[in-house]
Amino acid sequence: MDTSKIDVTKPHAARMYDYLLGGKSNYGVDRRAAVKTLNILPDAATAARHNRSFMHRAVHFLSREHGMRQFLDIGIGIPTPPNLHQVAQREHPEARIVYCDNDPIVLAHARALMNSTDEGVTDYVEADVREPQTILDHAAHTLDFARPVTVSLVALLHFIPDGDDPHGIVRALMEPLAPGSALILSHGTADFEPVAGEVARHYRNMGIDLDVRPRETVAAMFDGLDLLEPGLVPSCDWRPDYVVPDDTPILPGSVSPAETCVWAGVALKQ
Repeated sequence: MDTSKIDVTKPHAARMYDYLLGGKSNYGVDRRAAVKTLNILPDAATAARHNRSFMHRAVHFLSREHGMRQFLDIGIGIPTPPNLHQVAQREHPEARIVYCDNDPIVLAHARALMNSTDEGVTDYVEADVREPQTILDHAAHTLDFARPVTVSLVALLHFIPDGDDPHGIVRALMEPLAPGSALILSHGTADFEPVAGEVARHYRNMGIDLDVRPRETVAAMFDGLDLLEPGLVPSCDWRPDYVVPDDTPILPGSVSPAETCVWAGVALKQ
């Protein structure tokens, strides 16, 4: 990876998230910013881990219960095994996955770490979620839009300000997809713990857009889609008994919504 273009003087959201997940692809400036986040919200690392675990469960569920074999993962962050393709291809080795991020740091790690099975395919698109048509045009080289595709927007849209229309972005991504396609979405909130609003201000003070949003705003991102049970719930409460291989099982009730500060849901397009 070419590190010459990496600005190590400013905190970076993906590297901070990597630190909270216990990763090593971060710098001192990121660790200091993440520690300040933990000082504000001591459960921030727990929230990050449960958000990641939600993605694992959702992908495993859709692969096993709905036969999903195509995924478009946008805003992937620095890879942390198991990554989405590893979960999906464990169930269906022929699964095809397109990863997308707008950050050269993230894409450099992704190219180095994400390798498909021989039967399947992984591809990478460097694009911004604010340009959904660009993403779809590139993804169409790998994914067959005449068959169901799952779009994963995990812990991404809270970095998109209202002025960039996150609801419209979701509609644009889902509109051309075949019936039976799915949306996996999680979003930060202060509904369970008001201090999460202080975390958002901390990020904005560092120059990182972050908006924690209430349930009704997040729920509207699923408009036109059918939410699967248990609906839009705290990330820790989305099918916690659905065990993913190599993941630590979640004991239902062992983690509170206030520790996760994330709304999470999975929906199908009819």
